[in-house]
Amino acid sequence: MLQVETITVTVQFDEPINQGRFGSIFQGQIEDGKCVAVKIQKYISESENQILMALKGQQFDHIIQVIAFEKKENETYTIMELGENLDLKKLSNQTKACLQMAKGVSQLLQLGFYLQDLKPGDFAIGIDNKIKLINFRSVRSLADKNQTQKQYSLPFGQEALKAEIQDSLVNIRSLGWVFYEIFTGEQNYFEISPEGDIGRNQQQQINEKINANQNMKQWQKEVLQEMIVQNMKDEKNLNRSINWISLEEVIHKFEVACDQKRELYEILVLVKDFDTQIFTNIIEKLKREKISNCIGFLSKDCKNNDQCITNIIRSMSENDFNKKNYSSNEYQEIRKDLITKISGNKRIIEFFKFLVQLTALDGEFIQCGSNSLNLLVQMKIDLREQNFQNIRICNTSLIGGNFVRCNYNGSIFDNVDISGINLNGAQLLNCKWKNIKIHELNKLDGHSGTVCCVCISPDGTSLASSSRDQSIRLWDVKTGQQKAKLDGHTDYVYSVCFSPDGKTLASGSGDKFINLWNAETGQLLTQLDGHSHYVRTVCFSPDGTTIASGSDDKNIYLWDVKTRKQKGKFDSPTYSVLSVCFSPDGNTLASGSIDRSIRLWDVNTGQQQTKLNGHTHNIQSVCFSPDGSTLASGSGDQSIRLWDVKTGQQKAKLDGHDNWVSSICFSSDGTTLASGSGDQSILLWDVKTGQQKGKFIGHNNWVSSVFFSSDGTTLASGSVDKSIRLWDVKTVDQQAQLDGHTRNVRTVCFSSDGSILASGGDDNSIRLWDVKTGQQKAKLDGHDNSVSSVCFSPDGTVLASGSDDNNICIWDINSGYSKAKLESHSDYVRSVCFSPDGNTIASGSDDSSIRLWDVTGYQKAHLDGHDNSVTSVCFSPDGTILASGSNDKSIRLWDVKTGQQKAKLDGHDNWVSSVQFSPDGTMLASCSNDKSICLWDVNTVSQIVKLTGLIHNIRTISFSPDGNTIASGSDDNSICLWDVNSGQQYAQLDGHSNYVRQVCFSPNGLTLASGSDDMSIRIWDVKTGQKLASGNFSKDILTQFQIPISPSTLANSNFTILRISQHPIFQAKGALISKGEFINYKGIDLRYLLKSKGCYILDSEIALEQH
Repeated sequence: MLQVETITVTVQFDEPINQGRFGSIFQGQIEDGKCVAVKIQKYISESENQILMALKGQQFDHIIQVIAFEKKENETYTIMELGENLDLKKLSNQTKACLQMAKGVSQLLQLGFYLQDLKPGDFAIGIDNKIKLINFRSVRSLADKNQTQKQYSLPFGQEALKAEIQDSLVNIRSLGWVFYEIFTGEQNYFEISPEGDIGRNQQQQINEKINANQNMKQWQKEVLQEMIVQNMKDEKNLNRSINWISLEEVIHKFEVACDQKRELYEILVLVKDFDTQIFTNIIEKLKREKISNCIGFLSKDCKNNDQCITNIIRSMSENDFNKKNYSSNEYQEIRKDLITKISGNKRIIEFFKFLVQLTALDGEFIQCGSNSLNLLVQMKIDLREQNFQNIRICNTSLIGGNFVRCNYNGSIFDNVDISGINLNGAQLLNCKWKNIKIHELNKLDGHSGTVCCVCISPDGTSLASSSRDQSIRLWDVKTGQQKAKLDGHTDYVYSVCFSPDGKTLASGSGDKFINLWNAETGQLLTQLDGHSHYVRTVCFSPDGTTIASGSDDKNIYLWDVKTRKQKGKFDSPTYSVLSVCFSPDGNTLASGSIDRSIRLWDVNTGQQQTKLNGHTHNIQSVCFSPDGSTLASGSGDQSIRLWDVKTGQQKAKLDGHDNWVSSICFSSDGTTLASGSGDQSILLWDVKTGQQKGKFIGHNNWVSSVFFSSDGTTLASGSVDKSIRLWDVKTVDQQAQLDGHTRNVRTVCFSSDGSILASGGDDNSIRLWDVKTGQQKAKLDGHDNSVSSVCFSPDGTVLASGSDDNNICIWDINSGYSKAKLESHSDYVRSVCFSPDGNTIASGSDDSSIRLWDVTGYQKAHLDGHDNSVTSVCFSPDGTILASGSNDKSIRLWDVKTGQQKAKLDGHDNWVSSVQFSPDGTMLASCSNDKSICLWDVNTVSQIVKLTGLIHNIRTISFSPDGNTIASGSDDNSICLWDVNSGQQYAQLDGHSNYVRQVCFSPNGLTLASGSDDMSIRIWDVKTGQKLASGNFSKDILTQFQIPISPSTLANSNFTILRISQHPIFQAKGALISKGEFINYKGIDLRYLLKSKGCYILDSEIALEQH
């Protein structure tokens, strides 16, 4: 046993627990029995000597306590708090550990020191279980800057020393590497140059390594990249950049992620002990007494439990939840963690609703209530038909919220993102909504044919559109109102383009002419005649002196704007020219052609400079980046390609569309590329990374043209659906991540109690949804191809699914596991159906057969008779008959017991797509690609009626539970409701933007579900008319406004009460608006958008029409 005495303490110690080159560490005991570490060193640097002297006898939260420090002869003795080795793999809370490490470094910096090269071994766990700095071997003094600069490499290089940045930046990179090891379990393997800088290749490697890690959260990746990798904005001074995240910022980010979420949750869990009725009582009391100071009033008035709830409300008012916007990206992980903890806690959910209501009464809780509403939306709580009268909401996001039939009268919104919310049937009287954010800015209707091209004027105030209706229209961008209609062409107008000064508009048409128009007056200035076939594209040169045109006559012409004469011709193309675009300097013209090539032309000489090959289909669109270094091309091969203009080499290939790319356009700063496609979507791309950064869904047919405003904040799109839409590009960063199928939805089915909806789609998955909220309850994966049919067992415990992988799966609903896989079909399984007793499953396949299965998977029968695909099977209500429809145009009835064919029904002239029995079993309905619906008498096996006159294929039908209504889904994207007795259509449900694959009534008949190729599921209120007539909307509201809208019009207005999709769409059909204001953050009046969505703008209806 050894003993050492210092001036302040005596310590006894035994064998060393660690030995090194310059000394050893022992575990010992001091007089009071406290265990300590004794470090005996033969050599110690001057800097280490200084820091140990500074620490001696001091207490720090995150630096190890130095009890004594003395030099004796040739050795130095340091007696310290005994720390426990830090095992990074056993950290229970990585975020908390990183925060404590950062605070230790910060405390060291405050003493005037830093560690040159931090390692995980420099930290240990103290006796108070906090992580602390323990090793000072590489400590350096900030005071001796010159010596530091001379001998050691600081992470920020010489520039930072010159700027005397000496506190929070010093340890950023090395601390970042420690965090990297904590989060990934990997050690830093990158070699750093002697100057301490990281080269560009190393930066890219590090970024790629961090981004590829699946275990880290996004905010963790971003922090590590800011700490480790130098700022790459200034590429010329790449290795001299000093734009690092500060240590203070690092600590703040980890505090936000660690401490704040704990505090909020600790407050919320206190609510679990209260009866939720107390929240209603408080609101009623505050309203009755007209109180605007909730806490002050409750503090005087409360008794017993009320005092506890008052303390909870007070704590909420003091928390960051009442100060910060929790919907921002900064709080993404906190929201996610909080939702996980409180999901399903009904009392906390009711408390959030209470906080929302409180905003109407007490201004101190506006941010708190706003964050509460955001979380309620995120948790998919059922918020339909709620009374939100007079609430005040600010600085939050409600993206995708479902507020059907809510009362928002008198509400005040400020800086709220309402993109994709459902306001169908809502009351919006006397609202004050300002600084609103929404993806859709407006929908411009007026053309009677396909919108071929859109173009925004250079000053951003006007939009020109051309159409197959042979007209050009000018629109006010801010209001969305049509300013002028330009008639002069006698064929489709394929292209329009503003001159750089905005005074002239050029148009190219199928009538072979190029027209020049006065953009202010709409007067036709001249016609340029020279092409011998359709003019597909026109483009002004940057200086406005020249127009280029491309045509189906395979030629490109250059025209002198001043003389209005042809001044050049490019002869090389061998096929139609679909797109031309000038480079920003005007010296090069790019052209895209049906020959799948892109050509670059010298404008001055008329010679071809280069030919770019790579696309495998027509080049629909070409566009230069604003700096002229990059050319983008969109093609019928569904891809976008980026080309280096100087070298002619392909820089990137952007894949994301499911159909041809018809139009592309760069933003004015060159950072974003927009693309429109035949898949009806608009995608936004990050040009630097090539990654998709946003998606706009709204058109219900091909997107033919996209165009950015000059400030890059607005995007215009034109479509085959005859409409023009304006989109707010700035809101793309706030797009929500919602549940939904990633491809076409082919089948939907309600459970027997109507609480669950099952769906299957082309993404090979089956999903189960909560019918009230749209919350995804489960995702069933097991098929290797599209799921074409799903059907619940009568008791709702089992689900059968048929797929294009030729198999049938039987699923246990409670566990989500597959009970059996039936593999006898030799081709796609198109339809599955349970018998009424739940003991038999029927399946129809493209192998032309029908099979009957026991629910255990045993095949009971094989029914042959059809000579083409069996598309639909359905049991009669008594289970004795099976009906089948086929691509052989016939319907067959089978005896389930014997397996024999009982009857063959002929009457359709094309494929039979769906068959269904009426609830009483006396009638069979069928629909077909012959665009008709037939009703059959099952007993007489004869046709009752054939509903014709439809203009599109009918894909699906469903009887209502009372048998009085048939719903049908069609290739015209609509759903029709038919009266069975009269055979007349009485309603049409519009909303889907692609084929309706299947419709299904809920067991109570009040709602209808539909699945579509637009990748969405909709649940419709098919009894809306009855609800309105019974007073859901007060007759007083309708009668006090003398407008041409009758109650019967509203009564027949069926609308979507729930939409399930990854891409939210703003809905407001049947909503009532009077007075108030709806203004976005740019000052645009959103009432025009609301009106286009089916709102009734009561007292302003006539004024809006006239305007």
